[in-house]
Amino acid sequence: MVLRSHRPAALAGFALLLGLLSACSEEKPAAGPGGMPGAGGPVTVGVVTLKESDVNVNAVLSGRVVPFASADIRPRVGGIIESIGFEDGKPVEKGQVLYKIADDSYEATVAVAEAALQKARASLPTAEANVTRYEQLVDSGGTQIQLDNARLTLAQARADVASAEANLKAARIDLGLTEVRAPISGVTSISNISVGTVVTASQADALTTIRQLDPIYVDLTDSSANLLRLREAIASGTLKQTPNVGQVKLTLENGTAYDKIGTLQAPDFTVSQTTGSFSIRVRFENKDQLLLPGMFVRAAVMQGQERGFLLPQLAGSRDPSGNLTARFVSPEGKVEERVLKTERAIDNAWLITEGVKDGDKLIVDGLQRIGTGMDVKAEEVKLGPSGEIERPAQEQAPADAGKAGEQPAAPAESGGSN
Repeated sequence: MVLRSHRPAALAGFALLLGLLSACSEEKPAAGPGGMPGAGGPVTVGVVTLKESDVNVNAVLSGRVVPFASADIRPRVGGIIESIGFEDGKPVEKGQVLYKIADDSYEATVAVAEAALQKARASLPTAEANVTRYEQLVDSGGTQIQLDNARLTLAQARADVASAEANLKAARIDLGLTEVRAPISGVTSISNISVGTVVTASQADALTTIRQLDPIYVDLTDSSANLLRLREAIASGTLKQTPNVGQVKLTLENGTAYDKIGTLQAPDFTVSQTTGSFSIRVRFENKDQLLLPGMFVRAAVMQGQERGFLLPQLAGSRDPSGNLTARFVSPEGKVEERVLKTERAIDNAWLITEGVKDGDKLIVDGLQRIGTGMDVKAEEVKLGPSGEIERPAQEQAPADAGKAGEQPAAPAESGGSN
């Protein structure tokens, strides 16, 4: 009997709850899928107005830094290293003494050669006098054979002098080579030997290596297919040549831009049979030695200018066939999708040469809330340097105000006991 008395009250409470839910649903505005208004009016989308212009075309290539000049230092005479005249990794000048080889044996060789030269020269006056005497005696009883022998002796004496002079010159050269000098200016690597090491002439292992770092080279790699396309674009007039064609800008491994402009030196006119690529050498100033041999860099090579439209990459997408598509606002205020043709990417945009015209309104914001054929309201927006949409400051105000109204959390009380 008690349970039956509570049943009407429970039914009345359930009916009241249904009434409240019904009232809430009536107050909520109707909305379409994805947050799109139903009969509330067109969706507002952010657009940018496209304008045709001359666009700088750059080829982005990868490359490696190589020294302007490099020399492996090897001794030309053998001996024991007495001293080292440089610090590892420090700059050296051309002609600076790098290593000193013990020269006592070479000085002795020079002394022997000097003595041999003096001996050869000592016999020369006698041989010359004999020739003169026999030339006078030929007409007064002397024989021709004696004159010929005297002339032969003189020739041999002169040859002995020339030989002794050459031996002395070679001995002095070897003595000078005991001082191993820098053939170029540059920066040394770590020395591979120390004082007291025995070295041999023209040994296989280098004592150290000198690399010239200012200026410096960057070797870039490009495919032969790109080279053919470039020549075709220039020949057809699509790619216009400008005074700054051939200038090269570098991006370092950490993403920073190198502040010097490089100039093309000479391409390698041989295409690799394995990779189908060829090399391009670029010269850069490197006074601060920021570029070091072996570093990986990315280079933007200026190729010319091409007439077209820059379409931000955030506004484009690919259809199942891989074609580039983008959405525009038609003159009637409806969304239309177009398939576009592009040849290349320029920074954060696609270079479009067909399918658009001056004044076309490209949709860049609100793409997830629209479909083809929908009525929309176009609102101009600005894009930042990286292609991102620049939001007005007032759009952030509500969020900032909400954060300002939040109360800071109270510090937790210490749980320690007295």
